[in-house]
Amino acid sequence: MSANPAATLDVAALGPYLEANIPGFRGLRAAVKFPTGQSNPTFRLEADSGLYVLRAKPPGKLLKSAHQVDREFRVMRALEGTNVPVPRALFLAPEDNPIGRMFYVMEHLDGRVLWDPALPDMTPRDRAEIYDAMNATLAALHDVDVEAAGLADFGKPGSYFVRQLGRWTQQYRASAVEPIADMDALIAWLERHVPEDDGQVSLVHGDYRLDNMMFARDENRVIAVLDWELSTLGHPLADLAYQCMQWRLPHEGGFRGLAGVERGPATGIPTEAEYVAAYCRRRGIAEIPDWTFCLAFSFFRLAAILQGVYKRALDGNASNPERALEIGKNVPRLAALAMDCIREDS
Repeated sequence: MSANPAATLDVAALGPYLEANIPGFRGLRAAVKFPTGQSNPTFRLEADSGLYVLRAKPPGKLLKSAHQVDREFRVMRALEGTNVPVPRALFLAPEDNPIGRMFYVMEHLDGRVLWDPALPDMTPRDRAEIYDAMNATLAALHDVDVEAAGLADFGKPGSYFVRQLGRWTQQYRASAVEPIADMDALIAWLERHVPEDDGQVSLVHGDYRLDNMMFARDENRVIAVLDWELSTLGHPLADLAYQCMQWRLPHEGGFRGLAGVERGPATGIPTEAEYVAAYCRRRGIAEIPDWTFCLAFSFFRLAAILQGVYKRALDGNASNPERALEIGKNVPRLAALAMDCIREDS
């Protein structure tokens, strides 16, 4: 059986190409794929000049507007020197390169990626500090001056939620394998309840969660926000609701959610209300309207993303096929959780 094409790189061809395009790069010895991640295959490059990270589009036929690694590269370059920590982006390769698909190379950082939001084996103080650091970084992201950062054209004009609902409905329909009644009901409800555009626009990450950031080895400080593929100009509450969805996701079946996990002083994990209140204090917000819509939309969007992951696994193009098949089957569960949010508020 042939190797998964998303899991290998031609080191012999890639090395000289990187030496010609990245100042100081020399002696590529190995490209080791990180086992995690579903969208864009990511590799640790081991070279005589040090360690680097390469992130590429997956091989095969791709959905339109998906896997835009060039957008990731651009936003990380733009955020250098701001209060949002990112790895230094070193080089963006066009499609015509030795691996045959667009990729970029960034610096390798030595830090901790925390995969379980329950943060087992940590003290309540550590958990509280980690969640507060995430909250502060999210607020800092939404306070970035997009014009000063050169990102004024990083998103389309008009209502973010209208645009995103249209985009992800289209992506979901393109990758659907069989009908899911709750997804159809959810899409219909969201289309009927899109809030009026209030004019708020900020840089949004699009996949803001614990395991998409890196913490320092010896302190609970965020040293990098990672995985900017879904970033755009949009409504900041979309990012906040997407992260708060974690409080409602199960801690099983391929999910690492906080449903059933104790929150409060005994564990150091804030409640959803406490986390939202801290964000509002940092950004000077009095209240959050349309919170049910924001949460339901977040579940829908994640379901649409995972449907695409599942379809790529069935087509043989997934970055992590076994994991993709597992989590892709959770699309109906996400749609049901979204409908639960709607029913709770009705």
